[in-house]
Amino acid sequence: MASVVARPHWLVFFLLGISSAQLSPDFYSQTCPQVFPVVKWIVYSAIVNETRMGASLLRLFFHDCFVNGCDGSLFLDDTPTFTGEKRATPNLNSARGFEVIDEIKSNIEMVCPGVVSCADIIAIVARDAVTILGGPDWNVKLGRRDSRTASQLAANNSIPPPTSDLDFLVSNFNSVGLSIKDLVALSGAHTIGQARCTNFRDRIYTERDNSEPMFAQVRATNCPRDTGSGDNNLAPLDLQSPTTFDNNYFTNLVNRRGLLHSDQQIYNGGPTDQFVREYYNDPRSFASDFVEAMIKMGDIRPLIGSSGEIRRNCRKIN
Repeated sequence: MASVVARPHWLVFFLLGISSAQLSPDFYSQTCPQVFPVVKWIVYSAIVNETRMGASLLRLFFHDCFVNGCDGSLFLDDTPTFTGEKRATPNLNSARGFEVIDEIKSNIEMVCPGVVSCADIIAIVARDAVTILGGPDWNVKLGRRDSRTASQLAANNSIPPPTSDLDFLVSNFNSVGLSIKDLVALSGAHTIGQARCTNFRDRIYTERDNSEPMFAQVRATNCPRDTGSGDNNLAPLDLQSPTTFDNNYFTNLVNRRGLLHSDQQIYNGGPTDQFVREYYNDPRSFASDFVEAMIKMGDIRPLIGSSGEIRRNCRKIN
């Protein structure tokens, strides 16, 4: 496991407490108030052009924060001195939307050069993607700086794969200071977006005793049993409303229609079941807890003060 996973829990919370106290929604109120309208307009345009992009942009925030903290390392291209995170197994042929981040950064640099970090941009982007698709709004805490390095190994070790069992998911989230309630609330992000056949094939062919029969039969129509055949075919993570941020993801889980193994694991007789049932019955509770968990995730080991840098191009260090 990467160092972020190996840290003692007391040290994780100590670091979170120090760094998060220095993040603020008003961080750019004087230096770059234009950041919010610029980000929102470009995110809105990207989603209008392709609705799936909202989920892709939200996912980038998760995949950045879970690897050595919310430091923008995900956006760095490979260099002669390190292999970046874009080609790590959880991101290769999967993480997308980097060109949207490039466009936002380019536009912000024209009005506020050298001021807004890529790590903060993706935090704002994630919030805007959620609200544009009908989800809750919140004040994004800002003030992160950008990493000067990235690690493919850390990405491979830190981002939980779709084959994860519940115990692994709980341990993985706990290692970065997130509770089982946070795990379930953040998993609710799968109310939007799609997954590739290669990531849910085993779920529909080998776990039929733990899925609703018609669900598995329908999903099998565009995901052949044989590996290598149709691997990149897509299916919605939320069967009812895959382009609207709502609580229908939890309806799917209660009905044994979770697309990924890791999805159905959080409603499979374990301690997370209570939160799934709560969010299934009360969409306002889900929205509130999702916001709380997103803010908490955004506090994972950000670079602050003189650490890191403010990249002028999110793909490379200055």
